[in-house]
Amino acid sequence: MAIYLTKESKVLVQGMTGGEGMKHTRRMLAAGTNVVGGVNPRKAGQSVDFDGQVVPVFGSVADGMRSTGADVTVVFVPPAFVKAAVTEAADAGIPLAVVITEGIPVHDTVTFTAYARHRGTRIIGPNCPGLITPGQSDAGIIPADITKPGRIGLVSKSGTLTYQLMYELRDIGFSTCVGIGGDPVVGTSHIDCLAAFQDDPDTELVVLIGEIGGDAEERAAAYIRDHVTKPVVGYIAGFTAPEGRTMGHAGAIVSGSAGTARAKQEALEAAGVRVGRTPSETARLVLECLGSDRPRPTDG
Repeated sequence: MAIYLTKESKVLVQGMTGGEGMKHTRRMLAAGTNVVGGVNPRKAGQSVDFDGQVVPVFGSVADGMRSTGADVTVVFVPPAFVKAAVTEAADAGIPLAVVITEGIPVHDTVTFTAYARHRGTRIIGPNCPGLITPGQSDAGIIPADITKPGRIGLVSKSGTLTYQLMYELRDIGFSTCVGIGGDPVVGTSHIDCLAAFQDDPDTELVVLIGEIGGDAEERAAAYIRDHVTKPVVGYIAGFTAPEGRTMGHAGAIVSGSAGTARAKQEALEAAGVRVGRTPSETARLVLECLGSDRPRPTDG
């Protein structure tokens, strides 16, 4: 009942001994994530005690994989070092790298995502909250206590909206929630997640969250039309955004009618996707699609 991440996943944390790495490793462990090691060449051979759970530190991703069988790495390193960290993980052959760091130069992202793809490593992110399979594993910074295991799959450009929809639909719960990131270049797309959710027997419905800028949602709409048989409910952030102005994420820029929330809504609806105008309306549409008799969320 999951895509990409399960209770069997063994997780390394690159940058675990830094401030953010320590904080979020503790949170991941509390959520039940099987964190098997950290990576820091300067602290290889040491270990960190997280409230009684002792996690070893390795000098490289390859060393960590050899010692633990790790198959996921979560990257909490500064922007200037992400390209090297991801390249190292891909060279080690790890199947999944979750890149939380924001502010990475686009040229670096283009380079390491292409390299990882060539090496067979899937990238989630960068500039993303990661992904969670509730009740099983949490790789990143998504709060684990705002929802429960269930039958909805979620793929989102926005971290904040990921959390809001998880909370509003907490009574039904989620199979997996994937925050793909909102940068102009990301390693995993809406389409990748839609394909995985389509193949997951325990995902009954998919929520797709997009935002203004680019054409990722239009391409996702075409994919849904041709390949997805499960119901999809969408939300596009930015209906009130002014044209020609960047809004938050680096990829969110609108020029004329291209990349607008309205254009994305129309493309999705033409593919049979029901699109909400607010997160709460989106949650209500999900409940209607599932035939739930639970009380509907209300705006405000």
